Amino acid sequence: MIHKILIANRGEIAVRILRTANAQGYRTVAVYSDADANALHVRLADEAVRLGPATVNASYLNADAILDAAARTGADAIHPGYGFLSENARFAEACAEAGLIFIGPPASAIELMGSKRRSKVTMQEAGVPVVPGFEEAGASDDALQQAAESVGFPVMIKASAGGGGRGMRLVRKPDELADQIQRARSEAQNAFGDDELILEKAVIEPRHIEIQVFADTQGNVIHLGERDCSIQRRHQKVVEEAPSPFMTPELRAAMGEAAVKAAKACHYVGAGTVEFLVDRERNFYFLEMNTRLQVEHPVTELVTGQDLVHWQVQIAEGAELPLRQEDVALTGHAVEVRLYAEDPADQFMPQTGTLADYAPAPVDGVRYDSGVQTGDTVTPFYDPMLAKVIAYGSTRADAIRRLRRALEDMRVMGVTTNRAFLSRILGHPTFVNGDATTAFLEQAFADDESLQPAEPSLTDLGLAAIVFAHQSGETGSRWSNSLPTPLPFCLAAGDAHHEIALHWHHSGVDVVQGERRIPLQIVSISESELDYIDNGVRQRCQYLRDGDHLYWQQLSRSVCLRDVTHAPASALEGSASDRVLASMDGAIIDVRAEAGQTVKRGDTLVVLEAMKMEHPLVAERDGEIAVVHVSAGNQVKRRQLLVELASDDASNEGATA
Repeated sequence: MIHKILIANRGEIAVRILRTANAQGYRTVAVYSDADANALHVRLADEAVRLGPATVNASYLNADAILDAAARTGADAIHPGYGFLSENARFAEACAEAGLIFIGPPASAIELMGSKRRSKVTMQEAGVPVVPGFEEAGASDDALQQAAESVGFPVMIKASAGGGGRGMRLVRKPDELADQIQRARSEAQNAFGDDELILEKAVIEPRHIEIQVFADTQGNVIHLGERDCSIQRRHQKVVEEAPSPFMTPELRAAMGEAAVKAAKACHYVGAGTVEFLVDRERNFYFLEMNTRLQVEHPVTELVTGQDLVHWQVQIAEGAELPLRQEDVALTGHAVEVRLYAEDPADQFMPQTGTLADYAPAPVDGVRYDSGVQTGDTVTPFYDPMLAKVIAYGSTRADAIRRLRRALEDMRVMGVTTNRAFLSRILGHPTFVNGDATTAFLEQAFADDESLQPAEPSLTDLGLAAIVFAHQSGETGSRWSNSLPTPLPFCLAAGDAHHEIALHWHHSGVDVVQGERRIPLQIVSISESELDYIDNGVRQRCQYLRDGDHLYWQQLSRSVCLRDVTHAPASALEGSASDRVLASMDGAIIDVRAEAGQTVKRGDTLVVLEAMKMEHPLVAERDGEIAVVHVSAGNQVKRRQLLVELASDDASNEGATA
């Protein structure tokens, strides 16, 4: 029997595993990096051990440090979560060699399914349908180009060792192939240390449907139904649901049987996910098998009524599967979205900073798998996921409605998130009707308003000014008395500045901007919420004041406004900057500027790496480099000065790159 479990992960998945382990009476150990010393998963565990510095190679990917932590705490089992070392066969072997139970599949299954080429060959031999393609070991560029002609265009290039969309390229025309092969090889080598590629016939606008499988050490294998993960951005899942609105009983039986065959073919044990592409005619093809618990496992838990983490631990202890296939029943519907600290209006740029306020909304049927709390810092070192928000209902419409309300009512302030983007997806007719394919976001959201910077309305500006005035003590008796003197404000939203004035009178306050005027009535105002009447409709909005910044949230809309009424005139100018500042905390991986160099507007001067992504920082104007303050390898903080251009009369100092 297992007594103490070390969770070799962080964030929301570590918290998720800890809650089940603690509830079942297991002792728990958390591991953490310097960046996570005060993280929620550290606080929830019985014990915690520091692994090392913030970078993943020095902490969460440091297998020796994790094994040492297990030895020091007396843990007898390790749960790897997902990501990091969860699909590392060598780590699974090292756990066994150290006498530890690895709560996951055998190393041989991880190794086999970690290769897209070898796993596809194995599936073909097991009779599982696969996408037609080319899987020759160590294929050269020439061999891939020749094979593409026989496979037929459009063709998909894939990194054999890949995942998460890296090393993957869709090629529609033959003349694009050579360049895309080179780019895929480079990306695969950088991401996985392996540049082996395979080719597959591209299935255009398919459904992405995966089957949850479980196997025990006695040879029993079952599936727990499907999850529809078709809504994706750059091959990254955005929305997941169970069951799939595209599914039929006959297709579920056929796909479930194929998934069980896949698990048996690699002598699987524990939780796994077999992913398929399904075309319009409901033909399905094996895509890959993930040898771990998936991010989206909660939707399966909700429709089956099972705790999959508990199943994992039971199986690791040698128990048989808790259910037989005929006992598995899918009830109701569940939908999950991934809440990220990212800015959809800035090409989904990951965001760093302090979560000044984080409060999930209490909505019946809604579950939050969060790894953060108010006051936590979102750092550049890890994936920017804040939480998974999952809703359950007796029908699909119930689940969608509850999930959308949960997103609109939860308080998330201090960092920009994709909350509004997710809410817009849930309300889109194509999604509501169950018709979304993997092409949905590209087709329906290219110009969506959630991908544009939030522009404050005159009502937004007026309410923000009222909050600033109230908290600064400037309102006095104006709430009830008519006073002739208007109160002017200059509010900034990003680089845009808005001048307005508040005019109090006996029935409320008028917000005036030039020739525009709107009347508002203030019912009540607290430290976090404003109750008001606009055009005869009583409404509420949430806010958080942080110095001169006001985070403003109403339903799925979020706006950050600054009070610059008394700022010096130089700070209000908006011309191009002489200075390039870090857009977030991160590491400098490339410096392309040197003193005396002449640059053009838009030239990349520095490349910043944060949250597993590269972010080029560019010159805002033509000019000459005066000073370069950083070099490759430096760690920098948000808004740290990186590069300065020589002074120019037409430029303005102090703007942000």
